[in-house]
Amino acid sequence: MRYRSAATAGTSSPSATPGRADGRQVRLTLRRAGKHALLILGVVTTLYPVLWMLVSSLRPDGQIFGNPSLLLTTFHTENYAYGWTALGRPFSVYLFNSALVVIGSIIGNLVSCSMAAYAFARLRFRFQRPAFAYMLVSIMLPVHVVIVPQYILWAQAGLVNSFWPLIVPKLLATDAFFIFLMIQFIRGLPKELDEAARIDGAGHARIFFQIILPLMKPALATTAIFTFIWTWNDFFSQLIYLTDPEQYTVPIALRSFIDAQSSSSFGGMFAMSVVAIVPLVLAFALGQKYLVQGIATTGLK
Repeated sequence: MRYRSAATAGTSSPSATPGRADGRQVRLTLRRAGKHALLILGVVTTLYPVLWMLVSSLRPDGQIFGNPSLLLTTFHTENYAYGWTALGRPFSVYLFNSALVVIGSIIGNLVSCSMAAYAFARLRFRFQRPAFAYMLVSIMLPVHVVIVPQYILWAQAGLVNSFWPLIVPKLLATDAFFIFLMIQFIRGLPKELDEAARIDGAGHARIFFQIILPLMKPALATTAIFTFIWTWNDFFSQLIYLTDPEQYTVPIALRSFIDAQSSSSFGGMFAMSVVAIVPLVLAFALGQKYLVQGIATTGLK
């Protein structure tokens, strides 16, 4: 009987193991399905405002806020034609102004922040650590804290109502976030490259421009993309410094569609908002590879 029971137990255990494995597989499949369902729900929730804005740009003003669905019954393309000239001048004027500020900001951040990052990562100078700590503290300061003294300085210089207050600070390495990002990237590069170049007689300028800078393409691309997005969408700083309608950028122009004193053109505003989003989508689509690579390789070494 003992041998029979042992044999019976031996023959029954293999049949029980697949059952437990099947149950574990079912639970794992259900867990994965639940995660995917949550992710899909999050994507739909995130994209709904953008899709609703796109749909609303093709609806008459009277139907925009009365219909929250994404189904279109009519294609009211007149909103785009009206919105393009609704502010008294073509919307291309505001696109050009924003492009000018964005290009200047990108060039300024790439040049100044990369040089400052190289100085912190590779050079040794007096008060380096206090300067680095001050740079990190400046990341925590909101723009509202420094906007008043900056405005006073630019007003005394007579440069308010121009693009200079929006571009010149970028040339002075004021975006500490990008400096820190590039510092972490440079620290991940082997110092043997610098030593080999120094043996060949290269100085810091040659090492930076011929060795370090070509290897910083992911970090530079990340800086350029984030600068483009943040500057293109910046409303507060541009509203403070720009008062002439001829110099309005895209965010200020979109705000001009809403008038508290008279009727507002939401259809034209949504139509021009779609036009304003196109450069952002293109920039992210074209630079997604470098953006992901720059973020993934920064601060992990």
